[in-house]
Amino acid sequence: MIHNLTPAEGSVIRVAGPVVEAKGMSQAVMHEMVEVGRNSLIGEIIRLEGEYATIQIYQNTSGLKLNEPVTGTGNLLSVELGPGLIGGVFDGIQRPLESIRKLTGPFIKQTHGVTALSREKIWPFQPKAKPGTQLISGDILGTVKETNLVEHHIMVPAGIKGKLVEIAPEGNYTIVEKIALIQEEGANGKKTNIPMLQRWPVRTPKPYTQRLFASTPLITGQRIIDTFFPIAKGGSAAIPGPFGAGKTIVQQQLAKWSDANVIIYVGCGERGNEMVEVLDTFPQLLDPTTGRPLMERTILIANTSNMPVSAREASIYTGITLAEYYRDMGYAVALMADSTSRWAEALREVSGRLEEMPAEEGFPSYLPSRLAEFYERTGVVKTIGTDNRTGSICAIGAISPPGGDFSEPVTQHTKRFTRVFWALDAELAGSRHYPAINWMASYSEYIPNLTDWWHKNVDATWSNYRDEAMRILQAEDELKNIVKLVGSEALPDKQRLTLETARIIRIAFLQQNALDQIDTYCSPQKQHKMLKIIIDFHHLAETIITKGAPIFKVTQLPVIVDIMRMKDNIPNNKLEQLDDVEKKMHQDMDNLVTTLG
Repeated sequence: MIHNLTPAEGSVIRVAGPVVEAKGMSQAVMHEMVEVGRNSLIGEIIRLEGEYATIQIYQNTSGLKLNEPVTGTGNLLSVELGPGLIGGVFDGIQRPLESIRKLTGPFIKQTHGVTALSREKIWPFQPKAKPGTQLISGDILGTVKETNLVEHHIMVPAGIKGKLVEIAPEGNYTIVEKIALIQEEGANGKKTNIPMLQRWPVRTPKPYTQRLFASTPLITGQRIIDTFFPIAKGGSAAIPGPFGAGKTIVQQQLAKWSDANVIIYVGCGERGNEMVEVLDTFPQLLDPTTGRPLMERTILIANTSNMPVSAREASIYTGITLAEYYRDMGYAVALMADSTSRWAEALREVSGRLEEMPAEEGFPSYLPSRLAEFYERTGVVKTIGTDNRTGSICAIGAISPPGGDFSEPVTQHTKRFTRVFWALDAELAGSRHYPAINWMASYSEYIPNLTDWWHKNVDATWSNYRDEAMRILQAEDELKNIVKLVGSEALPDKQRLTLETARIIRIAFLQQNALDQIDTYCSPQKQHKMLKIIIDFHHLAETIITKGAPIFKVTQLPVIVDIMRMKDNIPNNKLEQLDDVEKKMHQDMDNLVTTLG
């Protein structure tokens, strides 16, 4: 989607970091992309007053002088869409970092003429539509095998419909070569050449036909998420937590193991060493379902804290626009934004340079609306086109509240627009409990939507066991203050059993080792079997205690060691070993009853 605006011509009259003012811009429009200075720095118009324009620069403005030229491009800030995105590493405005490295070395310098997608690389095009067919926006013209995991659909661009006059035969083409010719409807009936390359403005949501009910979970392989606080495909979640609580690790685990078709990981203002870890580890990882390299379904957007602050503000729009593109192909897309706090800080800094009136904690008053604009682009939708494809975008945003204060503005406003809240706890992280998601402060509003899926695909008793486990954890939380005062020995045996079962749930189920080859990913079937064993143990022990067995006899049962180790010792493909643990549990309980006489 290209907006052919009348390019404006002006000159620089003021430079304030990433914000530049120019005059002579009366022909410009809001959000138009401009080239500033002799080095053609990329910028976007964010304010217009008569002939004066305020421009947000997405590159380093060092050396920019007064009276240097400002030239409009005639387009809004847009991204390039087409084959070559998967496996790519881009900055916040979709500049390919590998191409820049080859041109400038390890340090990013001012670059001009670097395109996001290669114009030289050829792709194997397979036509699907037939000449003479009436097409509308979103219809599939053909496919390209972008990677072994993703088949790229070449679609009719938005705003175009008509008769397909001709289509390229099967063969190899670059993204700028014509692959179709469409005669548009109307009196003029103009003919439009369609290449594989498209463009779309990042701040404009891509259209869809209908929003659908989210009823399928995004399986992440993380037990505390999938079982206790699940997120739906097409859902939105927030991960707030103080420094060192493990936000980035949780995000990376979700990016590695979730069952989405396409993963988009946005490193928005994070430290460089964290993005280096992502760039080093992701190419070596294998997709758990196919065994193929994980990068064959992943796009990385690396916009670290030392890059221009305004590009950080654009990075999540770039990410969500790429997500919408693959959603329109009918894929389930998961977007990880790490972190939205850094993005909000970029908004605050640019707002300060614009001398706007600050709101709470210095953030601009439009912070809530910007967060809403981002999260509302998620969802399950019926895409445009005649074949009624269904695609989804799931957005998971990390938040870094100063001092772990969840009452600060970014956290509070994000809670308004997301339905899952995974609250990270510094105390849990300090005690080496990972993921450090606090089960008392977290919640998921998708549980009613997803219960049917779990009952049909895993076990009809899933919700009963989940609810019982949450009841035990809540009871433990209520008993904590009593235990601090009088000690656990003063409690009745049934309450001491509750504390013991809660301990088993915490250590054997909620804790998960991201570095352990077996424990790093846990299938839904294994999750349910594990939880079932723990809750059944609680019920059997409760019955035996009622018959007079002392609590210490229960806590000394040999099967407890097997229960504590089943997450590390039993792979996902050998679940019959969990049945052996369950049999041993019943045998130990029966033996205990026998000794009671």
